[in-house]
Amino acid sequence: MSTAVKNQVRVCLLSVKYNIMREMVNPVTFVTNILFMMLNNATILVQWFILFRLRGEIGGYTMKDVMLLWGLTASSFGLSKVLFARVFSLSELIISGKLDSYLVQPKNVCLSVLTSATSTASIGDFLYGLVLMAFSGFSVGRLVLFLLFTVTGTVIFVAFTLLLGSLSFWFVRAEMAGGQMVSGMISFMTYPDGIFRGISRFLLYFLIPVGMAVWQPVHIMAAFSGIADNGMGVGAAGQSLQSGLAALLTVAGYAIALMSFAVFVFYRGLRRYASSSLMEARM
Repeated sequence: MSTAVKNQVRVCLLSVKYNIMREMVNPVTFVTNILFMMLNNATILVQWFILFRLRGEIGGYTMKDVMLLWGLTASSFGLSKVLFARVFSLSELIISGKLDSYLVQPKNVCLSVLTSATSTASIGDFLYGLVLMAFSGFSVGRLVLFLLFTVTGTVIFVAFTLLLGSLSFWFVRAEMAGGQMVSGMISFMTYPDGIFRGISRFLLYFLIPVGMAVWQPVHIMAAFSGIADNGMGVGAAGQSLQSGLAALLTVAGYAIALMSFAVFVFYRGLRRYASSSLMEARM
């Protein structure tokens, strides 16, 4: 069992590797796409600099907090597009009956689909997120937490997109609603959670998992930074550390649970899949 899982993971990593290598055939285009993606992201932060010149904080966030929020969003989104870009076009594959070539491969169907495409320009998103994290306050511990939450954010984002895409097994027009939900999640991830109240805040934590993807991780990182910077006593620091670790485990558990549910829905839907009888080969 363990060997089978390792083999599946190894094959999928090779798939991602070769997808990226194909994109690197033209190095100039490859590097240019990454740099322009980073530049495009940087221009969007200008509005926040202007807003924070007018107000000291927005929704309980300072400029450094917003930079960390944007950094975590960019890195999570970028990593999901680099490793699992096909999940964003899953509905199209299902509706057009193009999953046939994945079903005949000796690999896990879900992993095979998710890792069959990549977006190398999104490497720029991932690197841009690291740059913002560094400017928001760099430390080794902060970097470790940032990378950890980038992984959990990627898992949550991919799981949510997979779940919505899998609805196309049952509903023909589900891709329209799913696309809007994914776009909405990306938009909400770039705003401080303090500006949301009541039902909207509840929905963004439990219906659209923005809270667990980026908001809660930002609060956890801020709490760990406070322990390091404020010189707390041993007792207070210990209590804060315990609560921070509990929150961290909650985020990780949520990511695993959501991905497990999304995979379950995908395979249940796969039973309803109807082939288009297309002759298509995948190498």
